[in-house]
Amino acid sequence: TRQHGVVSAKQLRSLGYSKKLVMHECRRGRLHVLHRGVYAVGHRRLTWHSHCWAGVLGAEPNETDAVVWPAVASHGSAAYLWGLYRYAPETIDVTAPIRRRAKRRFRVHFSSILAPEDRGERQGIPVTSVPRTLLDLATRLHPDRIERLLERAEELDLLDVAAVEAVLGRAGGHRGRGRLGRALAVYRPDPTFTRSRFERQFRRRVVAAGITAPAMNFNAEGYELDAYWPDLRFAVELDLFETHGTRAAFERDHLRQEELKLLGIEMIRVTRPRFLREPDAVIANLAALLERRRRELNALD
Repeated sequence: TRQHGVVSAKQLRSLGYSKKLVMHECRRGRLHVLHRGVYAVGHRRLTWHSHCWAGVLGAEPNETDAVVWPAVASHGSAAYLWGLYRYAPETIDVTAPIRRRAKRRFRVHFSSILAPEDRGERQGIPVTSVPRTLLDLATRLHPDRIERLLERAEELDLLDVAAVEAVLGRAGGHRGRGRLGRALAVYRPDPTFTRSRFERQFRRRVVAAGITAPAMNFNAEGYELDAYWPDLRFAVELDLFETHGTRAAFERDHLRQEELKLLGIEMIRVTRPRFLREPDAVIANLAALLERRRRELNALD
């Protein structure tokens, strides 16, 4: 039950089953061969988790192998188990310390070293940790998708930036190291102070578009501005209902924008729903407004 209805030949031997008895139980229909050395117990009505366990068991080292660490679900399979993927992948990914040939339903990745902190358990299945899973997926995903995975991990409260930095430090020549490191840059401590995930998302999109990064939560003329370009005296207010959801706040916000304009600071407002719905349009409009503001100031000079 703990292994979702599957068992390995090695486990059966530890319970006293001889090879002959295992073959006998297969003929009786009590064991069903899934692939070499892995069986379903009693029936073949298996779930995705059953097949994932079968993949892990099928990649386990043999008794004659020098066991360094046990095989684990990894890559897309680990991402699904952690909740980073919303849908289960058709092919099971497994990482093992011994080179194994890929089976019909699962793909085996080889790693000579997988530190204890890079392994864990999720829904009862041995699995790579979230940082290691992100590193492995970075080898095959577009940078935008890596960024979305980091956001998803943050949403689920699974993103430990220090732990991801640590796995990058251990990664050596891993092909995902550079991509994950670049995607993680916005989460690293820097002079830019952000208070919310919305602010980090906005700043990341701005930088990715090639626009000069704004100062975040910048104090200008006695006002704290969410995103501000000091050389252009241009600000973006990032509106969250939680902080601007009352009639009094509504009135204050409009008065504030008027006072800033009198001080020579242009400001636009971007709501979180709109940004999530059409981020490309928001950034394109911002780029156009910043360029127009630059031309206006140059004309004054």
